[in-house]
Amino acid sequence: QVQLVESGGGLVQAGGSLRLSCAASGGTFSRYAMGWFRQGPGKEREFVAGIRWSGGSTYYQDSVKGRFTISRDYAKNTQYLQMNSLKPEDTAVYYCAADRWGRESQVSTSYDYWGQGTQVTVSS
Repeated sequence: QVQLVESGGGLVQAGGSLRLSCAASGGTFSRYAMGWFRQGPGKEREFVAGIRWSGGSTYYQDSVKGRFTISRDYAKNTQYLQMNSLKPEDTAVYYCAADRWGRESQVSTSYDYWGQGTQVTVSS
């Protein structure tokens, strides 16, 4: 069974940085497209960032472009979300997701596997 385990969430001051990690097991990580989604208070789950199975293409929600960076380490079966210049509106539960078919998508239903979520809270 594919499992995704997130870490790195927490409390940070506005303008600060966090790096989220998502360790994958039980599948073929190198063939998965990976992504990050988030769900803020009173909001729907939304796409944050994605990376193709090849690692050669990344894509971001407009509000995080230039601040967040998605990457993956094939040797460690891990993807990362580096979050810089954090804002209070970034406060949300962040979810790691994997698409076993390696598709490029910003739609949550395209992803087959999900982590448990990790809380990111940005204070003003």
